[in-house]
Amino acid sequence: MIDLQAMNERVIAEFRANGRHGDGLPTLLLTTTGARTGRRHVTPMLFLADDDRYIVFAANGGAPGHPDWYRNLVAEPSVDVEAEGEAFAAHATEVTGAARDRLFAKQAKAFPRLAEHQSKTTRPFPVIALSRA
Repeated sequence: MIDLQAMNERVIAEFRANGRHGDGLPTLLLTTTGARTGRRHVTPMLFLADDDRYIVFAANGGAPGHPDWYRNLVAEPSVDVEAEGEAFAAHATEVTGAARDRLFAKQAKAFPRLAEHQSKTTRPFPVIALSRA
């Protein structure tokens, strides 16, 4: 069984030391505020660049429920992002409709594992745009 917290901590440390994730995948660090606790949480995740926005996908490995980071940003959409050598405040907005479908398809083509995860659940994965505040 994978210790997800330990793995995330290693990825975060590597990202902050080197400015990127070692596997070369487009990775960012998203810092949200806990919806219940008010504590800050850092989550590494893949992103899709879309003009001046970073797009992230609430896949949660295909689990039936949304990931904690998604529930946190729904409650508080003001987040912090570390990506491509920069750290900045951002605002999270859910993308819906045809725009959501286009972005999901683009990311699934680049990273087929996203489509594999989607096939594990009936829950459509939320697609989130992170725009500079």
